[in-house]
Amino acid sequence: MSEWSQIARRIRVPLGFLFAVLYFWLARPAWRSLALGAILVVPGLLVRALASGHVRKNEALATSGPYAYTRNPLYLGSLLIGLGFAVVARSWWVGVVLVVMFFAIYLPVIRDEEEFLRLKFAEFDEYARRVPRMLPRFSRSVYGKDSGGFSLELYLKHREYNALLGTLAMVAGLVLKMMVFVGPG
Repeated sequence: MSEWSQIARRIRVPLGFLFAVLYFWLARPAWRSLALGAILVVPGLLVRALASGHVRKNEALATSGPYAYTRNPLYLGSLLIGLGFAVVARSWWVGVVLVVMFFAIYLPVIRDEEEFLRLKFAEFDEYARRVPRMLPRFSRSVYGKDSGGFSLELYLKHREYNALLGTLAMVAGLVLKMMVFVGPG
């Protein structure tokens, strides 16, 4: 694990909260941008929810559900959510910061996690050869046998509902910002 990967792993969540504060300050939401952003945010939440119900961390290599199309559906979902909120914000600065954070923070973490999986699961290299890292391939490329369907128990265990709650809180804050500073019309 590189030194930067270790740092990125530790700071990604606190940095995300700091970014949320900056985001809220810079955002200039409008009803139309909120609706357009939802076109990316909602699928992002769904991808994350589905992925969390398929992953058995450190027990088995996840290859079913969204993991059959992309090796990193949780990060893909987060990226979709982030891009959707960038649309809502109507601020180029938000988009720039989002892209910089993805490449500086999340890409090293993804590489580090994949190295861990490579060492832990002998079948990872074959899986990685068949399934793309981030952008999904929509021709099903499942490696090995399907390990089962979505598990609500796993979804709850991984507390993935926090992504939905955070999204709803941000949307409520943005709607309040529009109502107070822009007005209902």
